[in-house]
Amino acid sequence: MSGFDLKIWFVILVLGIGTYLIRWSFLGAIGNRAIPEWAARALRYTPVAVLPAIAAPLVVWPAATEGQTDPVRLTAAAVTLGVGLLTRNTLLAIVAGLITLFGMLYLSA
Repeated sequence: MSGFDLKIWFVILVLGIGTYLIRWSFLGAIGNRAIPEWAARALRYTPVAVLPAIAAPLVVWPAATEGQTDPVRLTAAAVTLGVGLLTRNTLLAIVAGLITLFGMLYLSA
C-alpha cells in the first residue's frame, strides 16, 4: 500500500466515525427524550429543503451537457414547479416534468 492509499482509508475511517457520532447524538444520546418544539418545527422543513438541494445542481449544471445550463432542463424544472404549485400533487408534478423533459429532448434531437 502506498501513502496515498493510507490517506484515503484514513479519511474514510474518520468520516465514518464522524457520521456514526452525528447519528448517535440524535438516536443514542437524546433518543428517549422529547424534541423541543422549536427543533421539531425546524425539522419539518428538512425534506422540503433536501429535495431541491439534490435536484438544483442537476438542472443548472447537468453532467449531460458538460455543466452548461440547458434550456430543456430549465423548462422541465419550471413546468414541474408550476404544476406542483397549481395542483399541490407531487406525483403529477413529477410526471409533468418528466413528460416535458423527454418531450423537449426528443424535439431538440
